[in-house]
Amino acid sequence: MSGHVLRIEGLRAKVADREILQGVDLEVQGGQVHAVMGPNGSGKSTLSHVLMGHPGYEVLAGSVTLDGVDLLTLPTWKRLQAGLFLAMQYPIEVPGVSLEDVMTESFVAAGRVNEPVRELVAAEARRIGFDERFLSRPMNVDLSGGEKKRNETLQLGVLKPRFAVLDEIDSGLDVDALRAVARRIEAATNEDGLGVLAITHYNRLLHELKPDVIHVLSKGRIVATGGPDLATELERTGYAAYGGPDDQTESRPLAQNPFAPDPFADPLA
Repeated sequence: MSGHVLRIEGLRAKVADREILQGVDLEVQGGQVHAVMGPNGSGKSTLSHVLMGHPGYEVLAGSVTLDGVDLLTLPTWKRLQAGLFLAMQYPIEVPGVSLEDVMTESFVAAGRVNEPVRELVAAEARRIGFDERFLSRPMNVDLSGGEKKRNETLQLGVLKPRFAVLDEIDSGLDVDALRAVARRIEAATNEDGLGVLAITHYNRLLHELKPDVIHVLSKGRIVATGGPDLATELERTGYAAYGGPDDQTESRPLAQNPFAPDPFADPLA
């Protein structure tokens, strides 16, 4: 355990005049894997959006701190510099900008100007089985869903954040890709003390990425917390004991540029 702490206290947030998060309390220690599970519309994707600073969500109350730094007062790019990383459920395509370009600018912004970015990116690509031909091509353009998720994992491995929020990183992955991604993230928890908040619908991710703690989110609140056995119970019984599937769905705010895809877009809307 690294000693780093991501702490969420009493977090309430709304979108489109609907309160989605109604008082979320969570604490993740460095080196731990926490999974957040729950029915559609329970607030899982909203939680990831709010943590990373999506402008379409309004925080009503509560706090989010990373090693004592108040993240809610920071723009998204400063939250990344503070040590928070989001692996998006649907990574966007960025025509004209390569992954190497993005990583180079990220290193410059973080003051890591003397590090060999190209070599680090190539080494990470080999480690997770990401084709090195994609490194200099437009980011995520013409990649499969699984390749995009490997790309997200590569960025995580190179940037070495303190905490990673994984928004359904298992979606779109076949068994081999899921295993490669999960093993790399698990290695980061052991090697770098990475803390993980993994948002998922399915137990299959947790067969590969072993959680320390599992939380059930329902109607915008954490209604149960337990160990790995809780995921097995949920797989068997569903969410009926925790409020069941919600009627509401998480609303999607409009992208600021209506002609551009929203990088935080919620597909449940």
